[in-house]
Amino acid sequence: MAGIRGLVKDTAIYGLSSIVGRFLNWCLVPLYTVLFTTSEYGVVTLVYSVVALALIILTYGMETGFFRFANHERWGDPMEVYSTGLVSLAVTSSVFLAVCLVFAGPISGLLHCSAHPSFTVMMVVAVAVDAFTALPFSYLRYRSRPVRFASLKLVNIGLNIGLNLFFLLLCPFLMDSVPGTVDWFYDPEFSIGYIFLSNMIASVVTLFMLVPELTGFRYRFNARLWREMLAYSAPLLVLGVAGIMNQTIDKIIFPSLVSDPAEAMSQLGIYGANYKIAIVMVMFTQAFRFAYEPFIFAKNKESGGRGVRAYSDAMKYFVVFSMVIFLVVMFYLDIVKHLISERYYSGLDVVPVIMMAEVFFGVFFNLSLWYKLTDRTIWGVWFSLLGLAVTLGLNALLVPVMGYMGCAWAAFCCYGVMMVSSYLIGRVKHPIPYELGRIGGYVVLALALYAVGCYLIDTQNQWLDMALRTPLLIIYIAVAVRMEGIPVPYLCRSGKKSNGKV
Repeated sequence: MAGIRGLVKDTAIYGLSSIVGRFLNWCLVPLYTVLFTTSEYGVVTLVYSVVALALIILTYGMETGFFRFANHERWGDPMEVYSTGLVSLAVTSSVFLAVCLVFAGPISGLLHCSAHPSFTVMMVVAVAVDAFTALPFSYLRYRSRPVRFASLKLVNIGLNIGLNLFFLLLCPFLMDSVPGTVDWFYDPEFSIGYIFLSNMIASVVTLFMLVPELTGFRYRFNARLWREMLAYSAPLLVLGVAGIMNQTIDKIIFPSLVSDPAEAMSQLGIYGANYKIAIVMVMFTQAFRFAYEPFIFAKNKESGGRGVRAYSDAMKYFVVFSMVIFLVVMFYLDIVKHLISERYYSGLDVVPVIMMAEVFFGVFFNLSLWYKLTDRTIWGVWFSLLGLAVTLGLNALLVPVMGYMGCAWAAFCCYGVMMVSSYLIGRVKHPIPYELGRIGGYVVLALALYAVGCYLIDTQNQWLDMALRTPLLIIYIAVAVRMEGIPVPYLCRSGKKSNGKV
């Protein structure tokens, strides 16, 4: 239980940067949907989908590889592991940057922004920097420094948001009132380019802020260690690419599945904006991942591979909190939907489907520990490739008929298949006694309450509807607290103990 308590505390702190940061970025969505057309926002959605894929390729599993080898008995000095990984990422990021700058024109065409190749240049720089800094952030997690980790992430996000507000709100105001102050650098026609410019500046500033994690030790490149890290991480690269493609390939291929290019980008913008509403589940999964990955390796080392109880509890609590988040968003969607402009409301039906898809993905991530701990990461590849096949097949089948709803249901089925497959194989390869009855009970209860709250309660008054749904949410939380016994009292005690000591 002590391990789970530490996991909860670290998840809360790491989640500060992930949840608060993404929430603040979330708050930019209304601005984007008001200022830009659905087609322009479609370009933003497409570019960031490609960026997510590029980041996975450029980090090629080095984060997980670092945790594995830094805790490996054969390698006594974690700093040698760290410096070897840093050198590797520095070289590959530099090569990527050089190649993309040479071919910026053709790449811009593929991203539907051929008139602005500078968009591509800015995002290439941001991606190269972010890929390199991924390992210093992993090092902070390894050293159990969640506060510095969260602080740096929040500064990065705050700067990005501040620059967005400066370029998209303040500069147009000054351009109208006192043009002489900004007309020497501000171009209204640059439009969504200022989103990418803000991202690039924030990434570069973060790199400089990470200098303490990049200095103060002797850089050593151990070729043998590097080869072993690559051998361990190579399946994770395929896993990561397949995994991120499961998240982004629908947005990347969507324009090619819709006959009218202009309509395709408009629909992609609507889908991307509503996907942002559902992303609160991604926030929680990401926060959990930051704490969970180092936790499982450290726990495995500490217990000699016998920490199965802790893994089972972690899965249970993940599902409980995930379903709370699902109910909160769905019960109060009439408030949450104001994150986007009314012209994007036609896509609200994707929200519950995508949120449940992300719950499946979070469970799949929890299940993935069996092949990571046993160095059989190739299984992660097979599961993700299976999911990718489902994603591609269902998108090709459903999008021409259902539009972006086809993307949502494809994601739901993809993660569902991956989750079930991983569980069934894991039962044979590395069985862990998950409390399936209790976990399933929490899911069924949440879905039943959702059905009652969103389909049976309909007074035609959104405020009354939300008021009537609130007791349903309280019922779910009360049942979970009663069944588990101690979460709320423990969390209160943890907060008192950690004040001023983090």
